[in-house]
Amino acid sequence: MELTRLTALELGAAIKRGGVSVREAVQAALDAAARDKELNAFITVTGERALERAEALQAGVKDAKSPLYGVPMAIKDNICTKGVKTSCASKILGEFAPPYDAAVVERLADAGAVSLGKLNMDEFAMGSTSETSFYGPVKNPWDLERAPGGSSGGAAAAVAAGMGWYAVGSDTGGSIRQPASCCGVTGMKPTYGTVSRYGLIAYASSLDQIGPLCKDAADCAAILDVLQGKDAKDGTSLDGRYGHLLDGLTGDVKGLKIGLPADCFGDGLDGDVRASVLAAAEVLKGRGAEVVELPFPVMEYVVPAYYIIAAAEASSNLSRFDGVKYGWRAEEYEGLADLYRRTRTQGFGSEVKRRILLGTFVLSSGYYDAYYKKALQVKAVITDAFDRAFERCDLLLTPVAPSTAPKLGESLSDPLQMYLSDVYTVSVNLAGLPGLSMPCGFDGKGLPIGAQLIGPHFGEGVLLNAAHAFQQDTDYHKRTPEGGGPA
Repeated sequence: MELTRLTALELGAAIKRGGVSVREAVQAALDAAARDKELNAFITVTGERALERAEALQAGVKDAKSPLYGVPMAIKDNICTKGVKTSCASKILGEFAPPYDAAVVERLADAGAVSLGKLNMDEFAMGSTSETSFYGPVKNPWDLERAPGGSSGGAAAAVAAGMGWYAVGSDTGGSIRQPASCCGVTGMKPTYGTVSRYGLIAYASSLDQIGPLCKDAADCAAILDVLQGKDAKDGTSLDGRYGHLLDGLTGDVKGLKIGLPADCFGDGLDGDVRASVLAAAEVLKGRGAEVVELPFPVMEYVVPAYYIIAAAEASSNLSRFDGVKYGWRAEEYEGLADLYRRTRTQGFGSEVKRRILLGTFVLSSGYYDAYYKKALQVKAVITDAFDRAFERCDLLLTPVAPSTAPKLGESLSDPLQMYLSDVYTVSVNLAGLPGLSMPCGFDGKGLPIGAQLIGPHFGEGVLLNAAHAFQQDTDYHKRTPEGGGPA
C-alpha cells in the first residue's frame, strides 16, 4: 500500500484498524518532503515534534473519534503555531514564534492531527504564484519550471507531492482555490465567518478565510467538520448552520440547478480550460443535475474593487510591523521614525510594499470617496448579483483561473497580469460565499485544470456534495505528478 496515494480519510481508516501506525504515516510524509526539497513547499519542517506527536497519538488510536485521527498535515505559514516559527514568508517577522496557537490549530490538535510544519507562501499572502516569498519561490510538482499558484502554493504543492495528506491555508481572493487548480488538488474557501480567523495573521480582514486543501471533496468535508463553528476569540465567527458535512455526501444531485455565468466563459479564457469546465458541467448533468446559462454582468468590476479593498485593509493591518513589538528590525537607524522607515523598507518585499502604498493612497484624504468608498459600493453590487443568480440556481460553475500554471517569473514581471488571473475567484471573497476548486482535466501541456463551484451563504453541504458527485465519475483528483496527467 503506497500511503501517499491514500486520501486523508482512507489513511485515517487504516490507522484506526491498525493497518498503519501514525509514525509510519508521519515518516512517509517526511521522506517525501526530504526527497522533493526542490519544490520549496515548506519553510519549517517540524520532523522531531511530529514523530513525538505520532508516538503519543498511537496510544489512543482505539478510542479515536475523529476520522482524521493521526493523519499528518501541514499549516500555511501565516497561521500562528505556538513555539514554531510563523513568518508569513517575510523577512520582517524574522524568527517570530507565537506564544499561542490559532483556533484552527487547536481544533485540529483536538481531532488528533499531526503537524509536519509550516508551508511556504506569497509574502503576507500577497501574490498569485507563491513567488514573492522571502524564502524563495515554490515550484509546481507537475512542472518545476512553473509556479504552483498562490498564495497557498506551498500547501497545494505539498499535498500534490505527497508531503502530507491535507493542508490548511487561507483564501483572501482565491489563495486556496487558485493553487489547488494549478496543482491538481481540491481546495475550499468556506462561507466568511464559519471558520475562526483567530491566529491568522491578517492581510485583508473582511476577505480572509481559512480553509482546507486536500485530495478530494470528502476530505474537505471532514476537515471543515473539525474547523467550523463559533469561536469566542473571533467576533466575526459564526455558528455553523450546517451539521456534519461528511455525512451529507450522498452523491445525489438529481434536480440540482447549476448555473454557468456566460460572462465567465468569454474572451481571455484558455480554450483547454473552457472545454474542461464545460465538460465538468456535462458530468454533473449526466448525474441528473440541470445546467442553465445565466448572465453575470459584474465581472469587469470584480478585480479593481477587490484590489482597492484588499490593499486598503492591508495598509492598515500591516502597520503593526514596525520593528518595535516583534520580529526583525533594521540594524542602523536614527530615532523612532527612521526605525519604522528602515525596518519596513528593508523588511517588506516589493509586492507587499506595492499594495501598502496603493492602500494608503486610496484611504488618503481626497481619494477615499473616489476609490475606497466606491469600491465598497461595487462590492454591494457584486453581492446583489450573486443573490439574483442564486434565485435561479443552486450553485454556480466557473473556471478557477483563465489559464493553467504560469512559468516562474512571468507574473512577477507583469503584476497587472497577475492581478487579472484572480478574475474568477475574488468575487467569492467580496460576497463572503463558499467556493471550491476541483480538478477537472489537463491542458495540452499536461498541467492540471480546476473547475470552481460557488454556493450561496452556508451552502457548503450542497457544494461539497456536488463536487463529491463529480469525483465519483472522474479520476482527475486521483492523478499525481508521478503518475502523470492525461491518461
